[in-house]
This record gives sequence, C-alpha cells and structure tokens, in this order.
Amino acid sequence: MHGQTVDDQTRCAHYRTERDVVAIKFVCCERFYPCYQCHAAAETHPARQWPADRWAEHAILCGACGDTLSIADYRETDRCPRCDAAFNDGCRTHAHLYFDVPEALA
Repeated sequence: MHGQTVDDQTRCAHYRTERDVVAIKFVCCERFYPCYQCHAAAETHPARQWPADRWAEHAILCGACGDTLSIADYRETDRCPRCDAAFNDGCRTHAHLYFDVPEALA
C-alpha cells in the first residue's frame, strides 16, 4: 500500500470515512493507492486509467479484509463480496479518474 494512509484499512488523508476501505492498483505503476490524490503526491508520472478491456483484472483491494476484486465486479457492487464491508458510493463520481469509462457507463 502506498500513499498517505491513516490506518490499516486503506483510509487516507483525503478520504477517511467508515466506508473508505478501497484501494486501487493504478495501471500506470502497478501500485495500490487509496485515491488519485495519494497517487499524484507520491508519483512523478501522471495517472492512467484502466482500459475497459482489462476490467477483469483484480485491481481493487478491500481494506477491511484484504481481498481483491476485479474492476468489473467492483463497479457492480457497493460492498465487499467476501466480508460485506460497505464501500463509499461517492467513489463512483471519481470513476473516470481510475477507469476508462465509456460515457454511456459513467
């Protein structure tokens, strides 16, 4: 885990509510960060979005239990299928920062 984490469940200095328990592996550097701001602060390269043809890859980490989800599975749920931890639904507004989201799916 990289970035400005504040606890062991992937919450960071930017997002730290009870539901902020997701970290995303950035396709550009293959490193898990809690958010795009943590990535921007730590890396010297710009973030790239996951192309839709790679959404089957496990790039989402549940900070509550440590399980990983595919991007496709993550985009279709609001909680971890393994431990039932609730995910922050507000993260959907930032999807375009992490995933190459076709406008019809945004």
